[in-house]
Amino acid sequence: MNIFILIPAYNAAKTLPDVIDRLSQVVSPHQLIVVDDGSTDNTATVLQHYGVVVLSHPQNQGKGAALRTGMDYALRHGARAVITLDADGQHDPQELPQFLKHSSADLVIGTREHTLKSTPFHRYLSNSITSLILSLVAKQRIRDSQSGYRLLSARVMRTINLVTHRYETESEILIKAGRRGFSIDALPIQTVYSRENISHIQPLRDTWRFIVLIFRSFFW
Repeated sequence: MNIFILIPAYNAAKTLPDVIDRLSQVVSPHQLIVVDDGSTDNTATVLQHYGVVVLSHPQNQGKGAALRTGMDYALRHGARAVITLDADGQHDPQELPQFLKHSSADLVIGTREHTLKSTPFHRYLSNSITSLILSLVAKQRIRDSQSGYRLLSARVMRTINLVTHRYETESEILIKAGRRGFSIDALPIQTVYSRENISHIQPLRDTWRFIVLIFRSFFW
């Protein structure tokens, strides 16, 4: 089963060891791809202690660029699919087998149960709005557009041509995959919000990038 686990990482030295240790209980470390996206902490030093594939950007280029670097590597090495998850520990590595069961799917999104009791209000509101907009633009129902816990098949990765570089890349993938007729499935997952989940999203700038992405999508 040639499936790679792809982790974009930026200044994630505190959380990566636990994420990698837990993933290594499920899959071989050689299946793990970590893209160090120009980290300025000791992420690179931490990664030296693990037998994972490490790809490095000299400078920070954005989450989308890290995903593209990792997906290109996976395709060059014969991947049938890639499973992406975040480096901050908010995605449970023990749920990985559930994704592996869907390894023949086109695209699977780990879908969290969003309620006002379980989710910070600003995240609840943001995800609800973006999921609705992307569902309309991608022409498929998308329940959790902001989840980074995903499975993408080689078919999807080879077909869609990505042009963005930062957080909007995850939305670009959904739009282009949906419009090209690939199925976008939902897989229920748990998410842990903690003090270690440090978001690198800049609300104003990244919201503007999302708006520009939606506008551009009408011309694709």
